[in-house]
Amino acid sequence: MSRTRTALLAAMALVAGATGTAYAAVPDGVGAAAVPCTVDYQVQNQWSTGFTAAVTVTNLGAAKSSWALKWSYAGNQQVTSGWNAKVTQSGSNVTVANESYNGTLATGGSASFGFQGSYSGSNAIPATFTLDGVTCNVDDGGPTDPTDPTDPTDPGDRVDNPYSGAKVYVNPEWSENAAAEPGGDRIADQPTGVWLDRTAAINGVNGGMGLRDHLDEALAQKGSDELVIQLVIYNLPGRDCSALASNGELGPTEIDRYKTEYIDPIAEILGDEKYAPLRIVTTVEIDSLPNLVTNTGGRATATPECDVMKANGNYVKGVGYALNKLGDVGNVYNYVDAGHHGWIGWDDNFGPSAEVFHEAATAEGATPSDVHGFITNTANYSALKEENFTIDDTVAGKSVRESEWVDWNRYVDELGFAQAFRNELVSTGFDTNIGMLIDTSRNGWGGSDRPTGPGATTNVDTYIEGGRYDRRIHIGNWCNQSGAGLGERPQAAPESGIDAYVWMKPPGESDGASEEIPNDEGKGFDRMCDPTYTGTPRNGHNLTGALPDAPVSGHWFSAQFQELMRNAYPPLP
Repeated sequence: MSRTRTALLAAMALVAGATGTAYAAVPDGVGAAAVPCTVDYQVQNQWSTGFTAAVTVTNLGAAKSSWALKWSYAGNQQVTSGWNAKVTQSGSNVTVANESYNGTLATGGSASFGFQGSYSGSNAIPATFTLDGVTCNVDDGGPTDPTDPTDPTDPGDRVDNPYSGAKVYVNPEWSENAAAEPGGDRIADQPTGVWLDRTAAINGVNGGMGLRDHLDEALAQKGSDELVIQLVIYNLPGRDCSALASNGELGPTEIDRYKTEYIDPIAEILGDEKYAPLRIVTTVEIDSLPNLVTNTGGRATATPECDVMKANGNYVKGVGYALNKLGDVGNVYNYVDAGHHGWIGWDDNFGPSAEVFHEAATAEGATPSDVHGFITNTANYSALKEENFTIDDTVAGKSVRESEWVDWNRYVDELGFAQAFRNELVSTGFDTNIGMLIDTSRNGWGGSDRPTGPGATTNVDTYIEGGRYDRRIHIGNWCNQSGAGLGERPQAAPESGIDAYVWMKPPGESDGASEEIPNDEGKGFDRMCDPTYTGTPRNGHNLTGALPDAPVSGHWFSAQFQELMRNAYPPLP
């Protein structure tokens, strides 16, 4: 998937005669010339004066310890910056040399890099590429290739921000629950995510709406306008290895069932030509990839279940497969879950998480161009913007980072984290125009407990405790949090780099049961949903701050819904 038109080169070898063009090497016993190398050159995004491109070169000859790829532009394209390789240009000739960390190219090995460039007029794909002087392949198309408007699997032209100029789908099932609550009619028309949290949800559970039902309703709501429908793809094998409340139906090794029984049917439905007029936003597998960084490998927060998922690779494979299959549908916009600042905002987690996301985006046939963006704070409570202090403040000679609440994190709120993490993701090879979503469904923290200014400057802890909007006992608390409120209402393009504020988690749907409740949904009892539990290393062995009398995750929780409305910020009318 690309943010505009993706242009692919065919992997074709040039076999020249007496023209001086190099022939491919011919292995012993092979009568025809072998392809010495292939190049995949993708225009990921293009605007009136510039473009970004991603290039993958695959070496099919002898192993190399260093390499240089060259091409020439027919037009006036000029490379302005590059990443994951040394990109230089002289006139129309471009030379790309490896970095120290990606110089080794085994036989069959690949290296990927990206760059941004400027142009005017046309932006034709280069006709010839050479790897260390040997011709690789030629252009099979370009960014101006026509698309087939009757083929919903043709990537075509995706808009840069699917939320801009579009309505967003209101789930009638959630809306009915909200409207039935006293005062709930004030927000019952807000758009929320549709959670496909088990295979049965595709066709509907207990007589409820299935995926096609929601898509048909979305077409009805669309009318003559543009409309976004938001789907949560959430059924990985060994799902949520660090929490029991959101465990799923598939065991750690059931990756084939995930592919054939879950992702493939969803992709088939979304690819139906009938739904091509919709902008389909998918939030891909929350609570998965960051666990491979933070909760494995002997850390105090590690769990045996997360170690298993890291070892078998099924989180990476599953996300890659989903991105690949869903990204083949031309009107699908994949946004990958990126945790939240209170999970991966620390130095040890920030860069490694971006690297794991890139690994998943290149697994199982996926490419970074299958990722339209990322979403943070899904189903979480981190404040959007802490206005009474910044990460650069000092009190009594100590940095805010030294406070017990911040605990050496680099970020104090979701907006700052999302914007910074976007830059980190681009540096790993994602498109420079990826957008971020922030789930603001439960991070308002209004009501009488909302501070009106900074805390006392007695010390750094009194300063933070008196001024922070986020009133959780500990930033690691995540289940049905007491005192939480509705946050910013869904809106498009609210800040630089942010595609939208969304309510991906439907307010009023429980995070997990506060006591053990037998169920047929694969969801266990997690003590982090028990208000009497004193916690784990992930929340500093504090009380959980969870509300009592909560139902199984995903079920309606009236008391929580009422509290969210009562503490909403901005306040409800």
